[in-house]
Amino acid sequence: MTTSDSATTILIHLAGGVALLIWSVRLVRTGAMRAFGSSLRQALQTFTQNRFAAFGSGAAVTMVLQSSTATTLLVSSFAGRNLIAPAMALAVLLGANFGTALAAFVISMDLGWLWGVCMALGVALYLGHEAMDRARNIGRVLVGIGLILLSLIELNAAAAPLAQSPTFRTLLGALASEPLLAALVAIAATWLTHSSIAVILLIATFAASGLFPPATALTLVIGANLGNALIPVLDQIGAPAAQRRAAVGNLVTRVVLALVVLPFVGPLSGWMLALPSVDARLAIEFHVALNFAGALLFLPFVTPVSTLVARLMPGKESAGTEVTPRYLDPNILDSPTEALACAMREALHLGDRVEGMLRDTMTLLEKDELKLSRVIAEADDGVDTIHESIKLYLVRVSRNELSDEEGRRLLEIITLITNLEHIGDIIDKNLRELAEKKIRKRYAFSPEGLAEIREFHQRVSSGLVLALNVFATRDLALARQLFAEKATMRDAERRATESHFQRLRSGRPESIETSAIHLDIIRDLKRIHGHIASIGYPILESANALRESRLMETKEARARQEREMLLPTPQTGH
Repeated sequence: MTTSDSATTILIHLAGGVALLIWSVRLVRTGAMRAFGSSLRQALQTFTQNRFAAFGSGAAVTMVLQSSTATTLLVSSFAGRNLIAPAMALAVLLGANFGTALAAFVISMDLGWLWGVCMALGVALYLGHEAMDRARNIGRVLVGIGLILLSLIELNAAAAPLAQSPTFRTLLGALASEPLLAALVAIAATWLTHSSIAVILLIATFAASGLFPPATALTLVIGANLGNALIPVLDQIGAPAAQRRAAVGNLVTRVVLALVVLPFVGPLSGWMLALPSVDARLAIEFHVALNFAGALLFLPFVTPVSTLVARLMPGKESAGTEVTPRYLDPNILDSPTEALACAMREALHLGDRVEGMLRDTMTLLEKDELKLSRVIAEADDGVDTIHESIKLYLVRVSRNELSDEEGRRLLEIITLITNLEHIGDIIDKNLRELAEKKIRKRYAFSPEGLAEIREFHQRVSSGLVLALNVFATRDLALARQLFAEKATMRDAERRATESHFQRLRSGRPESIETSAIHLDIIRDLKRIHGHIASIGYPILESANALRESRLMETKEARARQEREMLLPTPQTGH
């Protein structure tokens, strides 16, 4: 009974140590990305003049991020946008492989005493600064490093008794007799944890405790190395070929390296153990040597390897009409400030598309070009696609810890894209269909009616431009001006309606046959302007100005409202 309880306790401590190790590695990566994300991305783009500089930048960035997967995804994004040449992207990833090994090497040093110092400094920095301050995120990194060191102490303590367990040794002995199975287990573990550093440190801890022989430890390291290269390939399934090539090229180099080294793990382990400098960290040092050998072997051939991968993965021809987001970078989601900036740029891009739809609608009403109607319908499909992409992107951003300012900005972006999507629907489902009805029935507006629609449309278009400027600048004076335009548009709608009924009373044939279409167009444009005015609400609310604006009425405003109440309601019989 005591033995069972002891075994259960050991396994609980082991599971807790593994979970703490995985989580703390992620904590370091998240903190580093938030504190230094923009600088690290700039370094990856800048230091790629030659393969050696690219290799060095990849190693340095990965040591800071504690994740070659994060580096690979960043570089893949750059390569997909032609910001990095394919050969240089592969050189960066070779450096990232080596950087991961160096990070594990440094962490695995006998630094158990350092965990308390890291935790104390990290907590002090984290609690002593505001939510999105760089110092707070540096504190997050220090806390993560302290927890990594603490988890290694816990794993060592839990693994030592397991080395004396016959059952556990028999279980791990099966891996020793099946090298392929051992490699597959390491690949699966690395993919599940999305952290080769955590898996390598775990392998090293178990190997140092004697849970499996040195040759098995080397086999597991090779499997973890392969799994680490496989993660970004699987994570980018469905991405354009140009974006995936660097990760695939990196996987190819690791597969070749594994095939070359795997048959010789037995002699290699014996040779390494015979070296006077090798200690209990055999797995860690082999990991460093393996990736250094991979860099020596493939760095001279990054161009041929990249060319080969490009031939095996030809890019599909662009359809020309396919609409995809331009600025939503998934690799910076851990940095909310930058991610929101990307969402803002994409939202303004969406605004440009809607503005184009609105402009084309007026052209369709004037020139009766049915092919333009199809263009507007396709543009609305693009608006829906981009709107959905921004919305899902913001959902992922919102999972981070956001400051009050970032929370307000996220709300402003959601308000903008929601109203833009509604405007697109009104244009597509209402105004476009009204224009098609006019074309099919061969109707023509009277010159005065067309001029009124054109003037009303121009007011709405100007309002949309103003709304986008309000969103971009967050200027309170512009937001007040946008809100005040609602009353102006109400007056303009009333004047346009009165003018139209005057033409009906005079018996103008064009006005009679287009009456329903004319009034519906004015109404829909007025609805569009309502959504446009709503874009400024979050800015006014954040300044506590919206409620005041709604309640404040001048004598002139009251008088105008009373006059409108006395006017007879126009009867629009169809």
